[in-house]
Amino acid sequence: MAEVVQAGLWGSLAGSALLVGAALGYGLRVPQKAIATVMAFGAGVLLSAVSFELVGEAYDQAGLAPAAIGTLVGALAYTAGNVWLAGRGARHRKRSGHQPAQSQPSEVQQGGSGMALALGALLDGIPESAVIGVSLLDGGTVSLVTVAAVFISNVPEGLSSSAGMKRAGRGKAYVFGVWTSIAAASTVSAVLGYTVIGAFSPAVIAAVTAVAAGAILAMIADTMIPEAFHDAQLTIGLITVCGFLVSFALSHT
Repeated sequence: MAEVVQAGLWGSLAGSALLVGAALGYGLRVPQKAIATVMAFGAGVLLSAVSFELVGEAYDQAGLAPAAIGTLVGALAYTAGNVWLAGRGARHRKRSGHQPAQSQPSEVQQGGSGMALALGALLDGIPESAVIGVSLLDGGTVSLVTVAAVFISNVPEGLSSSAGMKRAGRGKAYVFGVWTSIAAASTVSAVLGYTVIGAFSPAVIAAVTAVAAGAILAMIADTMIPEAFHDAQLTIGLITVCGFLVSFALSHT
């Protein structure tokens, strides 16, 4: 099978977890404690993947400076986009809406917030999917750890965000339209990560990997950990470490 097709399929698989989470969050009344627990676990999984599969790989390929600079650039780019979207109603896009002060606004409360939420979901998902395609450049075999980490983390992201969208009064067509679009964008992003980035030198590939890592790290700190902390304060550390160790074990087997 052509590697570009593989990139698309792996990206699609990881993105499909968003739809799984959306179905759970929109169709079921999932307890807040359960949402927080899964979110903390997913954050730990992603933290491990970023450390060993992305930043570590960038360092091995290009050294400390490109890895560090790329990571900072990714974090800055994500933060800039996040600040812009936050002012348009997407600040709490990963929140389930259990607390009014941290709930997503409805379109009546803030016009244009629906589009901002969709763009925020896209901002969160693109770096994760791109690195799946980039991982195929290393010997033609996808990083199963990266795919697993993105898949596992996408379930709680879709679950919590969709629950918040429902509480804000957004209908089923909007919720599943958003996540279907993001899942499709994940496929395209993985393909572009393989085809576009693959034309560059190993140093540039390493830098791009680090940029994606920085964006993912910023996303974890800004959107995943706050939701997890709110309802799992006393156990979030332990749960996050468990997720970290699961991903670490996968990367060393």
